[in-house]
Amino acid sequence: MALALLASPPPPLGGVRRSFGTRCSLFAAQRAKRNLMDLISDQDRGLRTQKDAVKRDAIVNAIEAMAVIGGSSVTTGDSLSATWRLLWTTEKEQLFIIEKAGLFGTRAGEVLQVIDVRKGTLNNVITFPPDGVFFVRSDIDISSPQRVNFKFTSAVLRGSNWEIPLPPFGQGWFENVYMDGDIRVAKDIRGDYLVVDRAPFNWKE
Repeated sequence: MALALLASPPPPLGGVRRSFGTRCSLFAAQRAKRNLMDLISDQDRGLRTQKDAVKRDAIVNAIEAMAVIGGSSVTTGDSLSATWRLLWTTEKEQLFIIEKAGLFGTRAGEVLQVIDVRKGTLNNVITFPPDGVFFVRSDIDISSPQRVNFKFTSAVLRGSNWEIPLPPFGQGWFENVYMDGDIRVAKDIRGDYLVVDRAPFNWKE
């Protein structure tokens, strides 16, 4: 038995290298993801970052590191379909609404992106508990393994028993530079950044 074991051929070197490389890549992704999540954890979805250029640069650098890791991945498939919850952004319009909601006697709740790849739809949603919501509907189409084109089609401000339609405006694209089972990191045509996680619920109109 000992002789038989000694005579067994060693594992193929290529397979060992691939396995080692995969483990290294996973470790690098986990480390970069943990760094990004730590950086944004106390930034109040981006409100605090607006006044801290050093922190913003650190977060953007962390996002670019995630983009390198996710550079060869496809992030526009069916797994993009989800209710995504805002963790951090540089988008001034969203941050303005979040920050100024108190002027209207309310507060901003969940800020969401609801995407359905097969139906070609995206809803940007800001909730105002207990009953208010502002959402913008968009049509989307996939233009590359990571890029999504969008065009706004309508917008609605809704309360418990009333609704105000608003004119749609704008179109553009965003790129999901990194996505896994937990989070998605994107940048858009205007150079804004977005970090979201998969919400534990599905938002519907």
